[in-house]
Order: sequence, then C-alpha cells, then structure tokens
Amino acid sequence: MISPILVANNLVKTYTQRSGKFGFGSSLVKALDDVSVSLRQGSTLAVVGESGSGKSTLARCLLQLQPLDSGEVLFAGQDLSKMNSAELRAVRKNLQMVFQDPFASLNPRMRVGEIVGEGLLIHRVGTKISQQQQVIAMLKRVGLDESDMQKYPHEFSGGQRQRIGIARALVLQPKVVVCDEPVSALDVSIQAQILLLLKELQQEMALSYVFISHDLRVVRHIANDIVVMYAGKIVEQGSVVDIYNNPQHEYTRNLLAAIPGKKSA
Repeated sequence: MISPILVANNLVKTYTQRSGKFGFGSSLVKALDDVSVSLRQGSTLAVVGESGSGKSTLARCLLQLQPLDSGEVLFAGQDLSKMNSAELRAVRKNLQMVFQDPFASLNPRMRVGEIVGEGLLIHRVGTKISQQQQVIAMLKRVGLDESDMQKYPHEFSGGQRQRIGIARALVLQPKVVVCDEPVSALDVSIQAQILLLLKELQQEMALSYVFISHDLRVVRHIANDIVVMYAGKIVEQGSVVDIYNNPQHEYTRNLLAAIPGKKSA
C-alpha cells in the first residue's frame, strides 16, 4: 500500500466575523471543524465544496500559510506546526501552491523569468546560470517559450498565465502541490488543457496533488480520491468511483446533480 506523504489530523480553524446592524458585534465561525485528510504519494486528493465550505482555508493551513487553532499537519512524517520559521522555509521547497486567479497571483511588475525563478533565488538552488537553465526548461515544459522570460504577465492570456503559475510552483521540483481552484477562472476548453498538463507533469515528476475545487465535473478527470466539505466539516470521502457512482450524503448528491448533463443519483 502506498504510504501517505501529507497527513492532516483534527484541524480546527476559527475566524471572528463581524455581526449586528452596524458591525459592532462579533461571532465565531469555524472554517475547519475537526478536519482530517490524507494524501497518498503520487496521487491526487480532490477537496470539493461550495464557496464558504472551508476548502480554501484547508489549502492554506496545509501549507502553514495560516496558523491553526489546533491539529497537526505531517509532511513525510514531520509535524509542520512544530517547526520554527527557518525549518518551515526549508520544507516549503517541497510544498508549493498553484493559485486560483492567474491574473492576481502574478506580480505585474516582474518579468516572467523573474517570477518563475524567484523560488530558486529564495531557496538558493544552484548558480545563476543553472537557475536560468531550470527556468527555461520549465517554461518549455508547460508549453511556453524561452523568449517569454522577458515578457510581463499582461502580455499573456489567462491560460498562459496559469501555465506561468504552474511553472513557478514546479521549478523547485516539489513533492506536494496544492492546486487551489486552478482552472475555475478559465474557459472550459482551456480548463481541459491545463488539467491534461497537470496530469502529465504529475506522472513525469512523481507529484502529489491536493486539488481544491467547487466543481465535481472538473475533479473527475484528475482525482484519485475525493473529500467533500460543507460548513467546515468533511461530510463524505472516498475514491472517485465510489463518490460518483454511490454518493452517500445528500450534499454530495446535490453537487453531482448540478453537473450539466448528469442525471441526479
């Protein structure tokens, strides 16, 4: 049996939300309510739910981009929550993220070569010459060209920008990549291209993905296992086949019924 590379146990994350007529009151909202997930090495775990379900909070907490109230995140057996900033920085080379919005996630004042190579600089990987070679190789691998290094993000389409975001995440050759709604801002035809690219890269680089999405139609083509979230809790989890063919929770059945052209279970 393939061992898990990333394990989250009993994650709790609470936010304070303003309430009342003039916003003077406050209430606690549990974005994550005792959430546990496990990502098998070389596989894709999809986390699915509507807006506000807690899935993006889970993505950020898995990478320790947000502190947890309680719980633990283990990468290759190491507890990330117990690491100091220097230890966490070293581990982050192996934990990367592809963001939802390819327009907002790229610095408009940086050239593409600088954007993709920034992680290599931060983590001091190789020489300046080898860094440039790695950036060129990764740009080509995601379907872009060496000449694109000198261009700025505004010169590219949405799909091309997401390819730049993928190159930025993968140039460090990470073990785990968290994809937070990576195709939701793209046209359907472009979505298929990006999903295919992610699958090819996964096989070539032995990557493990956590794939965040609100769309069960999308994750069917990339995931091995699915976790369904609602109001900060996991309401159902299982293999893609089990979730699609025999959903147990009403919320999952409603998500499946919302897929265009699919009959409700």
